[in-house]
Amino acid sequence: MIRVLTAWSAEVDEVKTTIDQIKSRLGLEKGLLKNTIGIISCHYEFVLSGILKGLCEALPFDVVGTISTAQSVKDKSGALLLTLMVLTSDDVEFVKVLTPSLESNPGKVIADTYKGAAEKAAVKAVTGKEKPALILTFAPFMLQNSGDEYVNVITEASEGVPCFGTLAIDETADFSYCYMLSNGETYRDRMAMVLLYGNVNPKFYIANISESRMLEKSAVVTKSAGPVLMEVNERPVVEYFEDLGLVQASETQYAMSTLPFLLDYNDGTPKVSKIFVTLTPEKYAICAGAMPQGSTLYMAKTDKDDVLNTTGRAIEKLLNDVGEASALLVYSCISRSMTLGADKFMEMELLNQKAGSKIPFMMVSSGGEICPTQVSDKKAINRFHNNAFIACLL
Repeated sequence: MIRVLTAWSAEVDEVKTTIDQIKSRLGLEKGLLKNTIGIISCHYEFVLSGILKGLCEALPFDVVGTISTAQSVKDKSGALLLTLMVLTSDDVEFVKVLTPSLESNPGKVIADTYKGAAEKAAVKAVTGKEKPALILTFAPFMLQNSGDEYVNVITEASEGVPCFGTLAIDETADFSYCYMLSNGETYRDRMAMVLLYGNVNPKFYIANISESRMLEKSAVVTKSAGPVLMEVNERPVVEYFEDLGLVQASETQYAMSTLPFLLDYNDGTPKVSKIFVTLTPEKYAICAGAMPQGSTLYMAKTDKDDVLNTTGRAIEKLLNDVGEASALLVYSCISRSMTLGADKFMEMELLNQKAGSKIPFMMVSSGGEICPTQVSDKKAINRFHNNAFIACLL
């Protein structure tokens, strides 16, 4: 069993005030169980002011997370906010590990780090299990790296353990504060993983785009390199945009945020949403996730109503499954809040309205979402998503 505590602070200047607010709202005077981990999210101003570091130094447990543009816990949502979810348990072990730098050979770095953590004799002695029940991942946004590679490597190294997590996102044009956070320190090039062993049975939920919103003209990816989409149906991708009347929009970065792709891997697994970012000088399309050759892409048109409808359906489904679950951790792509326009917190408010009185939760805006699309007794099909609302019941 996991006991869950949540807290928030909007105090971005006074370290002591923030520490007092967080500790009071967590109720730490009641004590913690044998094993504890904290999951944090905050605006980068909490880093610049020293609040993050001071708070983490004052807490008696490890804390990991990411910078974000918006976060929410019960009855509180906002941009200039710090939120914290604490998981504490006598029968669940939390093994936190940091990778070395991911600037070179990230796949090998992540695989080696995971295997080293999973092979710790102390973990096996406590849990009696070789594999964790869940891997939580927290990573910075790195333009040169692929979130799909992160997910594929972890899946292979772990032999199919479910993986759930996020990439950091900030409000700067050059992503300068897209930090992963660990015990008050900030990292632009390292990933944190938390391996959960023991009495935990995670369940996962995804909302992206209604398939009824897909445009009629699908296309097969015939030439690509990671996130760079070069040809579809053996024609330059820019001609596909011409067919749809979208060339002018495609020439402005993120102008097509309300026109994401749904990608079918043609392997019987659910479609995954991916975002078009911009065109290269060669008129190739750069996407926020890998576009593997042989997959089929469908462009879809999303809007405020579809964001709220798809999220609402996912919330209703997970609420039917709450049962003995103790916590709900949610990440939602920043593109979904962009689609909401002036009502950018409405998705968070919807979750609060529907679930706030039923289960402790934390919801965070994301620069890329990691969540299984399928889980079986043998292995999880982990995917890297864009434009998705992902949720994990613990």
